[in-house]
Amino acid sequence: MKSEAQKLVSKNQKWPYLMALRPRQWTKNLVVFAAPLFGFSLNLPILFGSLMAFVLFCATSSSFYLINDIADVESDRQHPVKCQRPIAAGLVNIRVALVMAVVLLGASLLISWWRSPYLGATITAYAILQIAYNLRLKRLVILDIGAIATGFILRALAGGVATGITLSPWFLLCTAMLALFLGIEKRKAELRLTQIKGTKPRSVLKFYSLSLLHRMENVVTTGAVLTYALWSAGPYLNGASTSWMLITLPFVLYGIFRYQLISEPGENVANSEQEQPGNRAERPEEVLLKDVPTLLTVTGWIFTCFSILLLKQQGIIQ
Repeated sequence: MKSEAQKLVSKNQKWPYLMALRPRQWTKNLVVFAAPLFGFSLNLPILFGSLMAFVLFCATSSSFYLINDIADVESDRQHPVKCQRPIAAGLVNIRVALVMAVVLLGASLLISWWRSPYLGATITAYAILQIAYNLRLKRLVILDIGAIATGFILRALAGGVATGITLSPWFLLCTAMLALFLGIEKRKAELRLTQIKGTKPRSVLKFYSLSLLHRMENVVTTGAVLTYALWSAGPYLNGASTSWMLITLPFVLYGIFRYQLISEPGENVANSEQEQPGNRAERPEEVLLKDVPTLLTVTGWIFTCFSILLLKQQGIIQ
């Protein structure tokens, strides 16, 4: 039976140019669909606008993945895992990859500005954020996590401006808190893995400690739960269009707790997941795609949201 590393190498060899775009990372861009879902506005034009924003973010993010892999090609070749990336492995020509990056970034900027000045400004802000993050912010303690969270907030904003939906302030605050939570969990998992494997940590990890990250995690977790609860309480608090959304709160609580469980060290978690403890929490897209309880939780949340939307449209609930 092939290991995950062997499967990754096989996919990279079969579809090297596609895999160089890191399609698994595109799951992060699904946040753009949160605006119409949270706003209970689902029709063909809105779904088309959200889909366009999703594609534009995928193209923009992939262009920077290509640029990063080109810039780090020599160091990636010395890394035990990153050496499997198509560019580092020599499966993708560097000049072709650079052309792909320029075309993807240029096309996404042009199309976004053509579609809407607000969408263009959002995509441009995301591109500038990626440049700032790769050049400097990823080496600055706390600001690195803030930059990761800002990327998710911009995705959420893009979903709103691409569809003309006015976003609730509680929705934006909840998105910010959840994004900060993911950023903190990512750094916590990275720090634990360096301690377990005894490898040299990235420069910013030297400024973090598990106790500091735990305290930061407690703050943003509380903020995420509270802001989601306030949003789901309904129109009385300028939140969701119906207070029946409170039914979905248990899904959010379980999803947060499950993610924390995955990032915690312990024999039970490690043995049940067949991975190093905390390994997948370093990669949110892997959790969404591979962790069955998390996937079921997200599916249950979406199904419940759609059910409430349909019942409200039929006038069965208020």
